[in-house]
Amino acid sequence: MEQLGLSHATRTEGRLKSIFWPAIRHETDVDNIGRQGFWVCCIVAVVNLVVSLLGGWYIAGLFESIFFFLGGIGVRQRSRVAALAVFIAYFLTALLLGFGVIRIILLGLLLTNIRGTWLSATWRPLATEPPPVPLTETIWDNFSSTLPIYVWPAGRWVFYVLAVVEILILLAALLIPKSLMLI
Repeated sequence: MEQLGLSHATRTEGRLKSIFWPAIRHETDVDNIGRQGFWVCCIVAVVNLVVSLLGGWYIAGLFESIFFFLGGIGVRQRSRVAALAVFIAYFLTALLLGFGVIRIILLGLLLTNIRGTWLSATWRPLATEPPPVPLTETIWDNFSSTLPIYVWPAGRWVFYVLAVVEILILLAALLIPKSLMLI
């Protein structure tokens, strides 16, 4: 009863802890962290695309949105490289544009993705039961559970290229003085 969450026992972790640093007791917890990471990356991709299109940065906005979307798919598929690349790119962007409350919250959630994917890499070989069945009750469940299964095998190679380019561009923007960029 307790494992299914049906008992009336009091919750041992607070709401913020369950979002930013949840306890991982079974594979369903790992799956929930992956789903949360997927949605965080999708939100970042959509907001980035909208802001870039409104600012006239069409190609850059599309590039970064595809990067974050594929990164979210990688996080959902428990890719440590995707979780780390998305966090590094978002952190470098924060260094360039400044840290706000929303950006700090999203950085915390992206850090949770790294922890979840790292823990899930050791979780599956130790598991004795099959992985949880992906939810397909709503269109959003299909989007977060079924789509990554089909997109990631081919999309991972596109993501790796985008990740290298994205991180190199952000590092160059941080390291090259602004006066040299105008030349």
